[in-house]
Amino acid sequence: QAVVDFERLGEHAAAFQGHDVGFCCLGTTRAKAGAAGFVRVDRDYVAQAAELARAGGCKHFVLQSSQGANQHSRFLYLRVKGEVENLVQAVGFDCCTIFRPAVLLCRRQESRPTEWIAQKFLGIVAWVFPTAYSVPVETVARAMVAVVLQPGEGKVEVLENGAIHKLGRA
Repeated sequence: QAVVDFERLGEHAAAFQGHDVGFCCLGTTRAKAGAAGFVRVDRDYVAQAAELARAGGCKHFVLQSSQGANQHSRFLYLRVKGEVENLVQAVGFDCCTIFRPAVLLCRRQESRPTEWIAQKFLGIVAWVFPTAYSVPVETVARAMVAVVLQPGEGKVEVLENGAIHKLGRA
């Protein structure tokens, strides 16, 4: 494990050398970092990490994005996620897999009351519609491992929430 300073990511290029596969689940919230900080973390840091990984020999890059990602969205969160998807694809990996999970069900260290309420509600909804609105982070992690062990046919593969559930159960 290498600890890097994302504000000086270029100085840590050695940490990105010699890996066949790269996984990126980096992100923050607008509430925590402000709008500019959110863009810097969720788009700029991720794009720079992808470039360093590719330069270091990474062939398959796996990116966690978001359901509804769209570079033309009026909503900052979805627009930034769409922009970073395009930036990562443009890096030129042999294979790029983009995960678009719905609401991630997980335990967080910091308090997010609105997210906690949404997770409780969506946890109940998941009993009726298990793949529609949410996904446990453990399922996403298993799916990410599965997609690397059994890569798809295309250069770029985008997996929506239902496919993530399916892969995460395999």
